[in-house]
Amino acid sequence: MAPSAGDPARARQVTSPSEQAAELALPGGSLDYILRRSARARRVRVTVDPLRGVIVTVPARRPGARDALASVESFLRERETWIRTHLVRQARQRSRVAGLTAGLAAGELRDGALLPYRGRAHRIRIVGPRRDLARSGVRIEDADVLGTSRTIILELATRDRRRPARILEAWLRGRAVIQIEAVIARHAPGLGVHPSVVVIRDPRSRWGSASRTGRVALSWRLILAPPEALETTVVHELCHLRVFGHGPTFWALVGSRQPDHRHWRRWLRDHAVELHSVLAEDPAST
Repeated sequence: MAPSAGDPARARQVTSPSEQAAELALPGGSLDYILRRSARARRVRVTVDPLRGVIVTVPARRPGARDALASVESFLRERETWIRTHLVRQARQRSRVAGLTAGLAAGELRDGALLPYRGRAHRIRIVGPRRDLARSGVRIEDADVLGTSRTIILELATRDRRRPARILEAWLRGRAVIQIEAVIARHAPGLGVHPSVVVIRDPRSRWGSASRTGRVALSWRLILAPPEALETTVVHELCHLRVFGHGPTFWALVGSRQPDHRHWRRWLRDHAVELHSVLAEDPAST
């Protein structure tokens, strides 16, 4: 049977007034998607979100916006094979990681859950809340004598009203900044580039981006991946400050700094669902 859009409930997770749930009958079956109107969009584009499914973005309040909206059906028909390939791969990933991410959703972060951190599984230990702590904190406990396991200890302060998941996420973001800045310092001089600003975000459809103004945006979730995957993504975006587009010149430049970039780009594709499930707001999405 031809695959549909995965989980229809996930595809219909509308999160703002600019979005609406939609459905389209295609040769391969019914396709559920989210239609998003964006004033910043210049053309129709489609992304396959690891947690929310297919999202189609169309221009809003621009000349030609009505024509763009009318072209959505033909746009999706032309890309149906590509869309379904991504949906099938993500469905397989969700099945594979269902047990791995148990207890890691933002609303149900549990003591004893396993968190991927820098490519290795770390056991989460939640302590407290304690009255004697001035503020909540996070620290890593040394590995055991065999070096086979590590523990991330989340110590909660009674006066801290933040959810444990948000405390842990703030710590992970901070660690991501440290590692990303180290990679930039290592590669930017050799590439002859200098980002004007580096922003740490939580995008769903890409791990990083770079603009012609020198602005580089990167996902904090890269800290969950092996260091080589983080480094590959940062190098990729730094190279875009010299060469925009993905032509032979660009890939040669990336390869000159990161010869195994293909392997780590593939690793991120294969583990996207797992990494985006960590501290996800909706437990059902994991």
